[in-house]
Amino acid sequence: MPNEISANTIIKQLKLEPHLEGGYFCRSFTSPHTIADRPAMSAIYYLLTKEQPLGTLHRNRSDILHFWQHGSPVNYTLVSPTGIIENIVMGPDLMAGQQLQMLVPGGYWKASELLNGDHGLISEAVCPGFDFSDHELADVTQIQRDYPQHWDALSRLIST
Repeated sequence: MPNEISANTIIKQLKLEPHLEGGYFCRSFTSPHTIADRPAMSAIYYLLTKEQPLGTLHRNRSDILHFWQHGSPVNYTLVSPTGIIENIVMGPDLMAGQQLQMLVPGGYWKASELLNGDHGLISEAVCPGFDFSDHELADVTQIQRDYPQHWDALSRLIST
């Protein structure tokens, strides 16, 4: 059955590599069309595993549309530029409020967590296409300064 596929099998089949935020990824698409000298869109597979369950807090300049693909649910913590914090669970159980798709607007901080299970597989479509110069990992000092009211919730999501 497809749900019995292991994280290691997914890593091999999709040719995933370790991601600097945690988990594993590979770029699956880069548009040949450009917007202001950048690809119009790009896409990746992103996998969290029981050994790599956390995608640390970071933000991107571009909007990112996430799609739940396989495995266990993945919890996302989002922080808007104005400091509103939200938790969204991506997964297959729509009756429990889980979502199959989620938009994270550019400029929002986000972290992802696999709370249980062997793995959770997400796809992400970035528009305009992803560029590493648009990516920022959270810094402890910056998050403490900008979001002191959320420090207890966010501190464990920051790579140190």
